[in-house]
Amino acid sequence: MAQRSRFCLRAAVIEFARGLVGQKLAIWLLAFSAAVIVTQALSALHWLDTSTSRQLSTRGSLSGAAIGGLLFGVGMILARGCASRLLVLSANGNLRALLSGLIFAVTAQASLSGVLSPLRLQISAWWTIEATSRDLLAWSGIGHGGGIVFGLVWLGAGIYFGLKAGIPRWGWIGGLGAGLAVACAWWFTFELSRASFEPVGVKSLTFSGPSAEVLMRVLTQSTRGWDFDIAIVPGVFAGSFLAAWWGGDLKLEGFGDGYSMRRYIVGALLMGFGAMLAGGCAVGAGVSGASVFAVTAWIALGGMWLGAAIADRLVDQAGERAVRTRAPMPAPTGAIPAP
Repeated sequence: MAQRSRFCLRAAVIEFARGLVGQKLAIWLLAFSAAVIVTQALSALHWLDTSTSRQLSTRGSLSGAAIGGLLFGVGMILARGCASRLLVLSANGNLRALLSGLIFAVTAQASLSGVLSPLRLQISAWWTIEATSRDLLAWSGIGHGGGIVFGLVWLGAGIYFGLKAGIPRWGWIGGLGAGLAVACAWWFTFELSRASFEPVGVKSLTFSGPSAEVLMRVLTQSTRGWDFDIAIVPGVFAGSFLAAWWGGDLKLEGFGDGYSMRRYIVGALLMGFGAMLAGGCAVGAGVSGASVFAVTAWIALGGMWLGAAIADRLVDQAGERAVRTRAPMPAPTGAIPAP
């Protein structure tokens, strides 16, 4: 769904920051609102209980969410895609995304339990919040019904912008489908936790922790069996490859020059550390965490939007203005062009 619809938070932020109402913003809103509405509807019907999820049942870090979100937002502008988008593009033959994804996974693992772990723990400890205060719906008193209404408002905005921008059929299908995948993941893991004899965490889609775990399994042997998190990465990769093959999008792409390679590497480093600091990536915190109204997820999502908008203005827009300034003026009519 993400491959066919071109679902991408970075592209949505760029359109919004530049005052454009385009297809990418509409598709992101469709995915986000679908995840919120269906997740909250399942909870309201008592078919889903996310109270034991990591986002709502453990102590959270407001400082980690804010700073991590900002770093992640800057990183996804430099790397030209968030963690999930890099995985999708890698399966399509984009070698820039593949290298960035590997660096992202290495940095995420270093932030989780490696050399960057002390820095992450230190920043996370600056401002924490108890588990009982992480649920925005309970804190505000609006309940699941209020969450559904909130999602419907953004669904209306997505439909309006989508009609205005004229997004294609797969934009509608893929955008809504990507959001439904988040809600279905919540429901599936909840049902699994009820049926399994062993403890199973209630969770949804995320790519920071699973990417790091898959990397470690490639490098070292592990006695841990396959679970939902581990299967996400190869599952999305395979799905994106098949979708790209079916749609004729398979194409090998590399780096154009040394500067672009440097910005991709720096972006991947910032995203890897930012994701582990914020408690999730653009999907893990920005959609999955936001769909259950975890306060830290909403702060992280806001940080991603803000960091990406600032980076786009200071890096990409500034670069575009510099190119236009250096561009030669067209010769006057009738003038002899310079040799």
